[in-house]
Amino acid sequence: MTKKESVVSTFDVIVIGAGAAGMMCALTAAQRGRKVVILDHYAKLAEKIRISGGGRCNFTNLNTKPDNYLSHNPHFCRSALSRYTPQHFTALMDKHGIGYHEKTLGQLFCDEGSEAIISMLKKECDDAGVKWMRPCEVGEVRRSTRFTVMTSRGLLDAEALVIATGGLSIPKIGATPFGYKVAEQFGIPMTKLKPGLVPLTFHPEEWATYADLTGASLDAVVSFGKQRFRENLLFTHRGLSGPAILQISSYWEAGQPLSIDLLPDHDMHAVFVEHAKSKLLLSNFLAQYLPKKLADIVASQWIEDNKPLNQYSPKVLAALAGRLKNWQVTPTGTMGYSKAEVTCGGVDTHALSSKTMEANEVPGLYFVGEVMDVTGQLGGYNFQWAWASGYAAGCAV
Repeated sequence: MTKKESVVSTFDVIVIGAGAAGMMCALTAAQRGRKVVILDHYAKLAEKIRISGGGRCNFTNLNTKPDNYLSHNPHFCRSALSRYTPQHFTALMDKHGIGYHEKTLGQLFCDEGSEAIISMLKKECDDAGVKWMRPCEVGEVRRSTRFTVMTSRGLLDAEALVIATGGLSIPKIGATPFGYKVAEQFGIPMTKLKPGLVPLTFHPEEWATYADLTGASLDAVVSFGKQRFRENLLFTHRGLSGPAILQISSYWEAGQPLSIDLLPDHDMHAVFVEHAKSKLLLSNFLAQYLPKKLADIVASQWIEDNKPLNQYSPKVLAALAGRLKNWQVTPTGTMGYSKAEVTCGGVDTHALSSKTMEANEVPGLYFVGEVMDVTGQLGGYNFQWAWASGYAAGCAV
């Protein structure tokens, strides 16, 4: 150890990552009287909170339950979610006089924008005595009976080390694989990583037909395997986006088709039977149900000629009805981590305690938030996991 390295700052807890989960863990631990330092390599505090919900921050969901999470260990999230609920976080908002409102599907948004939530968490940390080090580059992590972390601010020593460094999504606001490297260093297994809550792309030649639909959206049901989501679907110049697609993207497996019901409120076979004598052009008839441009494409590309409805055979209309209710599309990929809201996969939770987030084989090492293999659906669930996992670790360190 060099002379410079011999100057050690000692703490009870070192938290690496000053995002949602890291701050929740730090403030909870400090409120218990623990001496806590929180580090982050990024100059701006909690950028992922700042940009979420278009700056309004969809900070939780009233309907939160384990079923809203994707993991190779599906029961892992139960304990933490049951001990820190959406109502616990709204009570914290109430304490600070910060207003919020419910949008659709149980999503809660902050009236005053995401900055109010960042300020609230920082104040809770400050009031509890958390020490801040940011921006602070983190180098090597060592462990004997305690943890030693080499940083650009000097050598830090602590009994407990919490990794709250998030995943690979949105690298432009500081995402790095640091947490995964720490897990690897200590022999903790990882599950496969992939972008989640992300737009899907298609082969340019195959998608050329639909590229003119860019900006068009409609209410649809998108299914993959046993998962199905009914929300808006949005056409883009490269493929599909919108809430329904972002939701299914976390479950979708490369090379596999998705099923899309373009008209979930209608039995199109019955509609065609009822209007079989209509003299309306098929495109004009479909425009009563679909965006006009999409109706035009369906009438000219999915079927022979665009003719009046009464000129099609029952068999042809039945086949068209089936396709409208079960449009099979196979994406070629996703827009990647730069456009993904979360990272699916991560530190294998089979190697962690569901009550404390501590590594089973490495006492004193904890993982919280997105770095773990727990991925929430769209709608505030990932923030609720950050609060709940951060709180669980904060109570234990």
